Amino acid sequence: MVNPFAALGVEPIVNACGTMTRLSGGPMPPEVAAAMAAAAQASVDIAALQDAAGARLAALSGAEAGMVTAGAAAGLMLGAAACIAGLDLATMGALPDARGRPNEILMARSQRNFYDHAVRQAGARIVEVGLPDRYSGAGTRDAEAWEFAGAIGERTAAILHVANRDAEPDLAVLAGVAAAHGIPLLVDAAASLPPVGNLSGFIAAGADLVAFSGGKLIGGPQASGILVGRRRLIQSALLQQLDHDIGFAQWTPPPILGDAGLAALPQHGVGRVAKVGKEQIVGLMTAVELFLAEDPAERWRAWHASCVTMAEGLKGLPGMQVAIRGRIEDETPPVVVVDFAARTPAEVGALIKRLQDGRPSVRVNPAERRQARILLAPACLRPGEEATVAGRLRQECG
Repeated sequence: MVNPFAALGVEPIVNACGTMTRLSGGPMPPEVAAAMAAAAQASVDIAALQDAAGARLAALSGAEAGMVTAGAAAGLMLGAAACIAGLDLATMGALPDARGRPNEILMARSQRNFYDHAVRQAGARIVEVGLPDRYSGAGTRDAEAWEFAGAIGERTAAILHVANRDAEPDLAVLAGVAAAHGIPLLVDAAASLPPVGNLSGFIAAGADLVAFSGGKLIGGPQASGILVGRRRLIQSALLQQLDHDIGFAQWTPPPILGDAGLAALPQHGVGRVAKVGKEQIVGLMTAVELFLAEDPAERWRAWHASCVTMAEGLKGLPGMQVAIRGRIEDETPPVVVVDFAARTPAEVGALIKRLQDGRPSVRVNPAERRQARILLAPACLRPGEEATVAGRLRQECG
């Protein structure tokens, strides 16, 4: 088989960083690649395919409805657009111009991040809530439920919550605030699978829309994601993503849109730029089924064994301490933590750059470089690459 990267003059990397988009994620399971290749050989009505995939995602998540998106960020954009427009065709046609419409999305100040740009693309204005004293070092408190309740006004369209173990307020409490005021709660759960239970857990806790990435540890296509939630909101999101270049009289709505009560079709919406193809939909659904069928403990043990191999390969190197972090009990993926206690953060940053620029190029997770640590993740490594990672580190540190 012809190497598609070589044909373009691009060299593959050794990815010990993880499923980051900038590194193209990891190798897909052969079954996913095969399903995508098979899907590419025929034409299908995309709305019907989305309907079928969404029904399955809804059944798996416990949500009223679901759809496949072009990644988690696209899911956030579509979710925000749905919260602002609902099923109002005029508003769909106007977005991202939301003048005169409720378009404020409340968000804990401590949760602001690069990806909240996705909701602003839909025409939302983010309103920050609370002070993150626990992160600034000035105290221990963060945004609280009563602050969200006090910030809700006539222009509030939704609340946005970024899922992580340390997030405050608690998701279920925040869902109660949203429900009491009749506004939806949109959850950014991009990297929250595993654990498997999160696929249904956020919906069970009261979330109205949840966006997941399909290209991370699920093992789906990089440009895929999942959006599940309330039926009316998913209807709006889907309407703002699909191609509507057809006369209303010729349109045959799929079941998900059959009860939307439309008197006409909207123009192409803000989500049209984030379309998904048949290959991504089929690939994502294949990956989800494989992910759910796999024993979580076996998956964790395989990753842990890869970490052990890397850690063993680093034994004896002076000036570093090596440990493995991760918990099988809650499916926290294991990683190798390499601590350079005798080096400055700048020296660790320079090491990361040398690993990146050398041959082969080895990418490591730099998230803890300010603490003079690097992380080695196993999920995107191909068989045998653990030795390559350890060897390049030995080369640069020995």
